[in-house]
This record gives sequence, C-alpha cells and structure tokens, in this order.
Amino acid sequence: MKKILLLGVLLGVLSFTLLDAKEEQKKLSPMDVYKHMVMVLSDTWYLSEEKKQIDTTGAYKNKAIAHLVGNDEAIGTQYKVIGRGATLEEILLPDTMKSMVTMYHCNSYTNCTELRATHYCAKQNQPEFLLNLDETTENKFVFDCNMKTELCNSAEDHIHKIILELSDEDDHLKASYLAWKDKKLRKKHSIYHFDRM
Repeated sequence: MKKILLLGVLLGVLSFTLLDAKEEQKKLSPMDVYKHMVMVLSDTWYLSEEKKQIDTTGAYKNKAIAHLVGNDEAIGTQYKVIGRGATLEEILLPDTMKSMVTMYHCNSYTNCTELRATHYCAKQNQPEFLLNLDETTENKFVFDCNMKTELCNSAEDHIHKIILELSDEDDHLKASYLAWKDKKLRKKHSIYHFDRM
C-alpha cells in the first residue's frame, strides 16, 4: 500500500513539474511579442463596415472619419517597420483630423527587456506605454500606460491602455485606445474594427 501511495505522489509531482515546464515554454519575451506584432500587423487595413463595429463606444461615427467606415479602398490604419526593423509604426486614421501615430519598439533592440510604445495623440499629448506580458497572448497585445511618467499619473485626458486584438485568421483587428481623465477610466473610448486591405 505504501508503494502505491508513493507512486501516486511521484506521479503527481511529475505532472505538476511537466505543467510548470509547459507554462514556462508558453511565456513570451518582449522581443517575441515585438517580432510577432511585426509579422501579423505589418499591412494596410480599412475601417470595417458598421455592422462589424461591435463593442465600441461609437468612435467610428465621428464626422472626421465616418466616410472611412466600410470603404475598402481607404486606409483606416497602417503598420510598417521602420528604423531597420527596430520600430513598428502605426498610423491610425491617416489624412483625417483624428490621425494619430503610435511607435512600438524595444528599450534595446539587441537586448530587449521591455516592449514600449509612444502614442502621438489627437488629444495633443504623448502617453508612453509598456507591454503587459501577463495579459498579452498570441492574438492580443496589451500595453499599459507607463506609471513612471507624469502624464500617466495625471488627471489630464489621455489614452491609458492600448489593446490590439486579432481574429478571423489575423485578417480582422480590433484596436482599443482606452481613455483616462481625472484619474479614472472614461465612458467613451476610441475603439475601432479594421479588416486587412
């Protein structure tokens, strides 16, 4: 009986060890995430038709961009690699009054320990972000406002979280720019759905 009990305990320990090893393998490094973002996002995207603009707060209805909704010949957002591969540039809603740019890059391309982003916003400020590795998955990239910066700690209206979610075999993108004012989450955000052109 003791041998069977001991065997059961050993099998249990071995199972937990294998599960821990699998979890360690699944963890992505900041550079892994950056390279994956480059691979799946680098393209031109159009603003999806109205029926696909689900779980947004109506940002696509803004007069400055309403003409882009469902227009598969007009650029809604574009991602391209610049700086010899070191930066992924996002141009959101180009050639409109709502045009914005976000730059995604490592703190050091040769020794990437943090994946960062700077968002050049139509709110006329530039919040800085850090990758949230705990919430990031293969199809969802999450960036939190860098709380070491003055803007992220302020009551000023700014984007406080960026979430990029891919679906439909990476041909559909939901881009969420969550707004923050008076040190709390706002009710209205800039959330858009895009399809690959």
